[in-house]
Amino acid sequence: MRTTLTVVLLLVASNTFMTVAWYGHLKYKHVALFTTIMASWLIALPEYALQVPANRLGHGHFTATQLKVFQEVISLSVFAVFAYFYLKEVPTWRTGVAFLLIVAAVALIRGDGPKPPPEGEPPAAERRAGP
Repeated sequence: MRTTLTVVLLLVASNTFMTVAWYGHLKYKHVALFTTIMASWLIALPEYALQVPANRLGHGHFTATQLKVFQEVISLSVFAVFAYFYLKEVPTWRTGVAFLLIVAAVALIRGDGPKPPPEGEPPAAERRAGP
């Protein structure tokens, strides 16, 4: 449970930085494009410092596919909050249905976790290593 919470919090923080980097400049269209690119790049830098540890910590506890689906849900959740409060965009019923479909994807993929090897058999990574 602790790993799950840590991974989720890292992904939320990571996606917050990325959302601000990608969309925060939309209110500043009067600023030169080069300046916004540089500012966005600097804002996005901490995103990687959070995303990489989240994936490294989470992999093994979750599959890579599960991590990606979780990341997408978190990304869209962070964006929805950002769009509402910062860009003043009100979600529509279609937005709600789309979000429910994404949550359904998480529910479907959640059961596909890493399987422990049969008793007496080494983990998959060791089996692939060979002699």
